[in-house]
Amino acid sequence: MVAEKGTISINTENIFPIIKKFLYSDHEIFLRELVSNAVDATQKLKKLASMGEFNGELGDLTIKVSVDKEAKTITISDKGIGMSADDIKKYINQIAFSGAKEFLEKYKDTPDTNQIIGQFGLGFYSAFMVSENVEIISKSFRDDAPARWICDGSTEFEITEAEKAERGTDIILHVAADSEEFLDNFRISGILEKYAKFLPVEIEFDGKVINNPNPIWTKSPSELTDEDYKAFYKELYPFGEEPLFWIHLNVDYPFNLTGVLYFPKIKKDFQLNRDKVQLYSRQVFITDDVKDVVPEFLQMLHGVIDSPDIPLNVSRSYLQADGNVKKINSHITKKVADKLQEIFRNDRTGFEEKWESVGVFVKYGIVSDDKFYDRAKEFILLKNVESKHFTLDEYREKVQAIQTNKDESVVFLYANDVNQQDAFIASAKKREYDVLVMDSPLDAHFINALESKLEKTTFKRVDSDSIDKLIDKGLNLESVLSDDEKKKVEELFKEVAGANTIQLESLPADEVPVTIVQPEFMRRWKDMQRISGQGDMFGSMPMPNNVVVNSNHSLIAKLLKTEDADAQKALTKQLYDLGLLAQGMLTGADLTKFVERTVAAL
Repeated sequence: MVAEKGTISINTENIFPIIKKFLYSDHEIFLRELVSNAVDATQKLKKLASMGEFNGELGDLTIKVSVDKEAKTITISDKGIGMSADDIKKYINQIAFSGAKEFLEKYKDTPDTNQIIGQFGLGFYSAFMVSENVEIISKSFRDDAPARWICDGSTEFEITEAEKAERGTDIILHVAADSEEFLDNFRISGILEKYAKFLPVEIEFDGKVINNPNPIWTKSPSELTDEDYKAFYKELYPFGEEPLFWIHLNVDYPFNLTGVLYFPKIKKDFQLNRDKVQLYSRQVFITDDVKDVVPEFLQMLHGVIDSPDIPLNVSRSYLQADGNVKKINSHITKKVADKLQEIFRNDRTGFEEKWESVGVFVKYGIVSDDKFYDRAKEFILLKNVESKHFTLDEYREKVQAIQTNKDESVVFLYANDVNQQDAFIASAKKREYDVLVMDSPLDAHFINALESKLEKTTFKRVDSDSIDKLIDKGLNLESVLSDDEKKKVEELFKEVAGANTIQLESLPADEVPVTIVQPEFMRRWKDMQRISGQGDMFGSMPMPNNVVVNSNHSLIAKLLKTEDADAQKALTKQLYDLGLLAQGMLTGADLTKFVERTVAAL
């Protein structure tokens, strides 16, 4: 073959700076692109062999990546379809003409064509991000003469004959001085671990195969056991705790989607952790930033999603606008809801045991996606202080007879700190009321969402008012105090309670003498501010509380009968501090003084 020189067919002299600066912002992507192209070449050969268009021995198809620090080269070698000089001119010199795309078009009606990763277009040219020049030595499966192509990143190239005994292609990168970090074996190993971990052809580096070519999401669920799924989870997250359960995705119409999603155990103070859902396109890793592809409330799931309908190099705005991405997002929501409903119906006890973790997803889903409530309302669970679980319908049926107020609304009482609110829970139980536990960071938003969905239902925190005001049935006890006595009590408590509001109520004599409460709307608003990360708009400024004084309690009568002014003030202070103590508001030196006064009075 006569040596040939020519000019690469492109529309601008500036294509390489564009590739280097804009098309691939992350330079390590070059290895993903070149190894993926090598996989393409291998898959094409296997395809042709299966169709009888290649009758030779396939042999060992392992793709090899090697680094030569002295020569400052990185080589990617495959034993795939290979290229002749004419192929190189067609597929390499005509930038953005994708050989994989042409191959797919030609064989689109035959089985398993989607095995071709392909459609990278400019993928090969990502090599110039790290190279001062790039060399191709290739021999076609058709036994054409081997060819060598070399280019220094300008628009000029050279093709000559080459010596190569075996079919396939070697891509040799002569690494540029500013990219010598990629001559480090550890660096290359890390990139391959990230992008090539599940490529469908064996990849060898540093003497060992570094990938699993047949991950479980490429198999049928009927072939797999629970142990297979657990083992794959360990492969993805070696230090992760065993998942609760999983969902195997397998869709081929109206879009292509495979994968396995795992439900992890989640703590109450959940955070989005580093173990995220990984997004692949034909087993090539794309990203673990799956916004828009996976619904927001499911981004704490773990596992893998693989879809050829999501291109490898896309902008965020593309994902938001893409029709297939929206369909995938909706499908994942449906599959998750179906799986949760299946577990709830088939194993209610097991579902309740998992609720602490599962409930985070369900609550987040209801808060962030109106449609999810309709899918989830059957298996939304509420837990009471006795640790019994109820569906929404079950709980309404349990409490509506006794917890319906004068406006015919059913009141769901809840505590967000069972220990701290113990005295208030005890007051509710005296009335035979039931109290829910709502102590998740999401619960303030969750409660709001439920109130907007449930008819004539309201949630009230058990310490947000006196018990008879929380469920106001319109029945008022007579006060044993005269108007003058009420005025005197109010004046005494104003002196010790500062800016707080004094609220005298005629409560049963066996209720506590003083209760410190903060209105439900204020508590819930502050909780929602905290979980949204907005902080408190009032900063550290103390919020005024309501001091509810039980005018029918014997200690209030004793207070009025105390003639010594100092003793009367001291008793008022002690009663007020008792209310603070019940709310966990009495700390430090104030708590010490309270204990000392109590001991002295005994």
